[in-house]
Amino acid sequence: MSAEWVAGAVRARALARRYPGAAGAREIAACATLDEALQRLVATPYVKYARATAGLSEAQRAVSATLLWHLRVLAGWLPRGGARLLVALASGFEVANVAARLSAPHGRGSGVPEPYRLGALETAWRRLGEAGTPAEMRAALAASPWGDPGGDTPWALVTGMRMAAARRTAVAVPQAREWAVGRAALLTARELFVHGRSQPEPVRRDAARLLGARAPAAASYQEFRECLPSPARRLLADVEEPDGLWRAETHWWRSVREDGDAMLHDGRYGPRVVVGAVAVLSVDAWRVRAALESAARGGRLGEVFDALA
Repeated sequence: MSAEWVAGAVRARALARRYPGAAGAREIAACATLDEALQRLVATPYVKYARATAGLSEAQRAVSATLLWHLRVLAGWLPRGGARLLVALASGFEVANVAARLSAPHGRGSGVPEPYRLGALETAWRRLGEAGTPAEMRAALAASPWGDPGGDTPWALVTGMRMAAARRTAVAVPQAREWAVGRAALLTARELFVHGRSQPEPVRRDAARLLGARAPAAASYQEFRECLPSPARRLLADVEEPDGLWRAETHWWRSVREDGDAMLHDGRYGPRVVVGAVAVLSVDAWRVRAALESAARGGRLGEVFDALA
């Protein structure tokens, strides 16, 4: 094992130990106000970005920005091949940048939050950020590892990127393949059976690579569940109707947390420890974002938060 991998694994474990964890997130969630909850973040790594925030959305974004910053720090400790793992695992931040641009009235301006700074973890953000129209954004995606999303509407662009992120993660990070399969199943189920939308051809193709050809073509939700590969089928085992997919989402996060914990405490140094740390840090950020929302509602724990924490 190279010195870079050893250093990266040591750094990964050190980062994970600093985060609040389930107990800390529950304390934040029980706060009576958002201001009180933000004070709780002072003793956590999230304070770096959260100290200057005002409202809930800014605070939640600060939590995500902290996660991204630590992924960038971690990538700097890894050998080149290891850093490529984190590009795939951090791809959701690039999707978020694109979604924010597309949701603004004119793509730019005061209503668009500052893009997440991806640094060495970006795939094609500089070109995507320069795109003036959705058609130009589609062309930039098609010329990059993201691939053609199959359309240039905001929905097609973002959906294409989300499914491509699952495909790219499954290929680049073998340790995270089951998470990618689960994510692809959740995305497909929502599009087909909640929103009633047919997926563009590139999205169906990526979904078929991860789920098999039958599931994306299923005529009913029940048939879809039956056709899924076992990792995804377990997520939906007790979700009998599409309106219960939020429970499958919490199952997915719980699975990521449990797998991440096991990888992080693996006695060997190497990619498993690093991927495990990314999982644990990502779950913590997701949990703290949910905790801040609970505090903003007066300390009432949401059902989704309670199911995970």
